[in-house]
Amino acid sequence: MPYDFGILTDRRNTNSLKWDVGENILPMWVADMDFKTAPEIIKAIQEKVGKGILGYTIVPDDWYQSISSWWERRHNFKIDKEWLIFCTGVVPAISSAVRKMTSVGENVLVQTPVYNIFFNSIVNNGRNIVENKLLYDGKEYSIDFKDLENKLSDPQTTMMILCNPHNPIGKVWDKEVLKRIGELCLKYHVLVLSDEIHCDLTYTQYEYIPFASVSEICEKNSITCIAPTKAFNIAGLQTAAVVIPNEILRHKMNKALNTDEVAEPNAIAIEATIAAFTKGENWLNELRLYLEENIKFVKKFMESELPELYLIPAHATYLLWVDCRPVTKDTSSLCKFLLEETGLYVSNGESYGKAGRGFIRINIACPKERLEDGITRLKKGIKLYQSNLN
Repeated sequence: MPYDFGILTDRRNTNSLKWDVGENILPMWVADMDFKTAPEIIKAIQEKVGKGILGYTIVPDDWYQSISSWWERRHNFKIDKEWLIFCTGVVPAISSAVRKMTSVGENVLVQTPVYNIFFNSIVNNGRNIVENKLLYDGKEYSIDFKDLENKLSDPQTTMMILCNPHNPIGKVWDKEVLKRIGELCLKYHVLVLSDEIHCDLTYTQYEYIPFASVSEICEKNSITCIAPTKAFNIAGLQTAAVVIPNEILRHKMNKALNTDEVAEPNAIAIEATIAAFTKGENWLNELRLYLEENIKFVKKFMESELPELYLIPAHATYLLWVDCRPVTKDTSSLCKFLLEETGLYVSNGESYGKAGRGFIRINIACPKERLEDGITRLKKGIKLYQSNLN
């Protein structure tokens, strides 16, 4: 393995959102990785910085080509150059879409439990959150299509934010599910805004299917947000792309991103993106294998040492969704207890909507040694919590 994902990098005192914590705290919450990004990306950034001038930057043809080639090769979806618009991030793109493609007081549908920042993008812009709660049978999740159609049929519902792959449950939606969503949204005149930022972090036996690739209906009634940031651990570079095949929607979205001033790249975002999609493939392939080994370790550990917890089977991401309800439904209290008693910092499931109550989310994108520390802390914390309940 030419890339060493086992190196323990010290990120304290680096202005890291994740690691700006106390000395004994082990953060396994926010979705960034404790691995150095691909050396090919670092080299491209160093070469850019080495020129000594970091002025205003354009979006060159190479940027469009790198994305188009990657999606065609990796995901069997040809993205035309004119469909692409640069954006400083997926969240800014989502907020712009909500702000400019819907009206104040209208409903935006999300499928909970879901990435909590979606709620901010909706509420902060004066729109209403409508939840299509995912069905959970104690083993895995599925979509409640009866409830989905009922809520899409409300004339006040004008946008659906789709998460594909889904964060935090790690589900890759299959073609039939995506097709059905697309048909329902067209039927009820609801625009689909698809967040596909985790698409390159599928497990090796699964394939992500771009929503816009499923059918002409899905293609013409969607705005898709993509980025290299999660897969290549470059979230701090503020780089993303918005894919909009429909010319009319693209015109509106282009105006939205530009009037919100989130359509211009910083001086190194372009080089990093091009390097990721043209030279980062081997690094990503090895990363995915390393992450899968981490997931296998956690699964085996929980089955033998923490059988009261249930790890939800997933298809993608490095974020594990854990059912803690046999221990407690109050995971807000549990997360606080884990932090205070063991220093383990994980995400409370309820922050992803009330449907996440009783669950926690754990980021396992770190060297094996650090992961072992975290899961050992989890075991210690759960046992202490249980003893305090008795």
